[in-house]
Amino acid sequence: MSLPPDTPQGVGDALGYLQHHLQELTERQNVSETNINTTLAALTMQLQQLTQLVANPSPPAVLNTPPPPAPSPPTAQRTRPKLSAPPDFSREHHNGRTFLNSCSLYIRLAPEQFCDEQEKILWALTFFKDGRAAKWSENVFCQEADTGVFPIPTWGDFEQQFRLHFFPVNAEADAINTLEGTSYHQGGRTVDDYLDSFQTLVSDAGYTDPRTLVVKF
Repeated sequence: MSLPPDTPQGVGDALGYLQHHLQELTERQNVSETNINTTLAALTMQLQQLTQLVANPSPPAVLNTPPPPAPSPPTAQRTRPKLSAPPDFSREHHNGRTFLNSCSLYIRLAPEQFCDEQEKILWALTFFKDGRAAKWSENVFCQEADTGVFPIPTWGDFEQQFRLHFFPVNAEADAINTLEGTSYHQGGRTVDDYLDSFQTLVSDAGYTDPRTLVVKF
């Protein structure tokens, strides 16, 4: 826009400044409108995408979860053989070995029934019902009452004392005398009874030579 020729210099400068400022404002307005239009276009596109998602929701994702493991078959319970309690014991020397073997076998087959060594010994003493065995058991508990300490600490100690009191004193000598004597024979016993007796005597006598065993049999 041109000014008339007769326009004063001051006025012309002012008008020039105003024209320049107006041009800057116009340019800024154009830039702002461009930015606004760009922002509106981006928002419009996002709105359209959201509308499509609402109208057509995606199916839920399927998780590939492995199937649960098959249950393990039940473990078969081990059945324990029925155990027979040892017989009552009185005092007979020839029954001492049988009684002690019965106790030891029971303890080995059912160790979980005994909390400690003392419980094994107390259990064995319950079979000392009469005779010299009952008297010996009574003496054991009398010692405990006097000292406050159970006198037989372990099962091994019990076995040792039991052999001392209730096994034949001269088992080896008695067995040798029987086997070496002329009166030892089967007699009216069955073969099984005679064989059992012979094996016990051989064990007590300490015979191991097969030739000797054949001769004595």
